[in-house]
Amino acid sequence: MVEFSLVAVFLVGLLSGVHCLGMCGSIVGVFTAQVPKDAARWPFHLAYSSGRIASYAIAGALVGAVGQAGLLMRDAVPVQHLLFTLSSLMLVVLGLYLAGVWGAVRQLERLGGGLWKRLQPYTTRLLPVNTVPRALGLGALWGWLPCGLVYSVLLTALASGSALRGALIMLAFGLGTLPNLLAIGLFWEGIKGWVQSHRVRLMAGLLVAMFGVYGLVKVGYTFYINGWSGSCHVPA
Repeated sequence: MVEFSLVAVFLVGLLSGVHCLGMCGSIVGVFTAQVPKDAARWPFHLAYSSGRIASYAIAGALVGAVGQAGLLMRDAVPVQHLLFTLSSLMLVVLGLYLAGVWGAVRQLERLGGGLWKRLQPYTTRLLPVNTVPRALGLGALWGWLPCGLVYSVLLTALASGSALRGALIMLAFGLGTLPNLLAIGLFWEGIKGWVQSHRVRLMAGLLVAMFGVYGLVKVGYTFYINGWSGSCHVPA
């Protein structure tokens, strides 16, 4: 089911334009203003997003490793099924958030406040962003900015039960956000009407939520067919 999760979280990232505008729009705006006027903007924005996505992948690998350690208990409880259920539930919650129905995702942002307080002072050392390497470093730091959407997807990475799969899940999510962040920095005025459309948000959210519902149905059916003992076994 790794491919299922990758597609789902890529769509979450791709369809989260409104969230990206509210969360990162001002940051990208300040960043854009510091790019040398005689330089092309896109290398700076691409470097910034590359650093950000790399941090997502590292975080995904870390939580995926935690999930992998949890699978050591697979002889006692159906850990794999529990983790996949958690992942599917988070997709439903993310879908409702993207559709503008439920904003519970924002409550997760409090979790990373302590870490960000330690990292934020380092961002000032990379200002002004007048070189591509500085943009890359700033993006890597901003990748740890408390974000409920990112933390929700990290739960999916945790449920993957593998450091590699966790990194791939966060990489897919980061690549999904790439068009939004590039658009905000380069040509947001031309597409903001489409991204902010209530109809687009509703359709996008429902699509993501359907991935989660499908996952929950699959877990329930498997558990019903195999029972507790069959669900406890996880192939190596």
